[in-house]
Amino acid sequence: MALIVQKFGGTSVGTVERIEQVAEKVKKFRERGDDIVVVVSAMSGETNRLIELAKQIGDQPVPRELDVMVSTGEQVTIALLAMALIKRGVPAISYTGNQVRILTDSAHNKARILQIDDHKLRTDLKEGRVVVVAGFQGVDEHGNITTLGRGGSDTTGVALAAALKADECQIYTDVDGVYTTDPRVVAKAQRLDKITFEEMLEMASLGSKVLQIRAVEFAGKYNVPLRVLHSFQEGPGTLITIDEEETMEQPIISGIAFNRDEAKLTIRGVPDVPGVAFKILGPISAANIEVDMIVQNIAHDNTTDFTFTVHRNDYQSAQQVLENTSRELGAREVVGDTNIAKVSIVGVGMRSHAGVASQMFEALAKENINIQMISTSEIKVSVVIEEKYLELAVRALHTAFDLDAPARQGD
Repeated sequence: MALIVQKFGGTSVGTVERIEQVAEKVKKFRERGDDIVVVVSAMSGETNRLIELAKQIGDQPVPRELDVMVSTGEQVTIALLAMALIKRGVPAISYTGNQVRILTDSAHNKARILQIDDHKLRTDLKEGRVVVVAGFQGVDEHGNITTLGRGGSDTTGVALAAALKADECQIYTDVDGVYTTDPRVVAKAQRLDKITFEEMLEMASLGSKVLQIRAVEFAGKYNVPLRVLHSFQEGPGTLITIDEEETMEQPIISGIAFNRDEAKLTIRGVPDVPGVAFKILGPISAANIEVDMIVQNIAHDNTTDFTFTVHRNDYQSAQQVLENTSRELGAREVVGDTNIAKVSIVGVGMRSHAGVASQMFEALAKENINIQMISTSEIKVSVVIEEKYLELAVRALHTAFDLDAPARQGD
């Protein structure tokens, strides 16, 4: 008998029929003797519909009132799922984030969880109930409803699992696990049986959309075993854990992540003086624009060329800020490029193997793919390339690092 927290996203509860299917799945776990807490999102598309309603009143809705409004989406889902469970003879009870008392800070639309009162949940579990909790929401110390921002339901699930010291937190989604790369790009991509928190965090931050970064960070911090599973297909999924044993026998590279949403900016001919990096990036940061990769080249004439990447949505804003900085510093010019992409190899096996980066560069060179920027950490190497070569690069690297699934008979 185990204590399991299960989280179902918007597509998994997108219709009443799907909610009935989720209820059947939960019932099977309960009949097995497990204690179950279920966290659900709003029905697919519902949060966006509510936001659009708010925007009909004004382009920038008041954050507090927007939280009051969008949090109703999950309230519908928890009630429907509890009803579906009770109909099947499974005792169940639904709670909003406020009723559980998921205490957050007061940053509306992007609140962070501070504390969870697990007393009510434990009482219900002891009495044999399945507890259904609204994801994505909480309450601040003043009693205001708050929402947790993008990926908030995943974070709720992991946080509840941490508070309850659950045996596992299962994230149900529309894929059957974490793959070595996107199967839509590489047909031979393989589902991973296991991956470390560290690797999953890198892959999530580098473009893998299976799990939200905040949820993985939370799980790693509190050592909550995470398992990614398909909502409506049976299978073992992928376990995300802190365990790094048997690293020597694992592949050097666990996966290849990529991101098409990159843009590059370069300011050329900047006087090479102390503090120039801050003078360039300070205004970018002040404009609330996140910088990813950075390269600085010193020229022979005591000037420097400074290149960095930003999210493509921030490109125009960043370019405007950089043009102003260029005039103030007396730089030669500002140039930009939105036709780039980032490709990354990730694996804890890099720690004990030399030459991984050179193997990556060799694989790209064989395909005549030029590398524009390079960034490394202990368990990843990222490169910026022309976007048109992205899929070719991913396939070449997937093969070079022996990640291709073995051919099945008849293939």
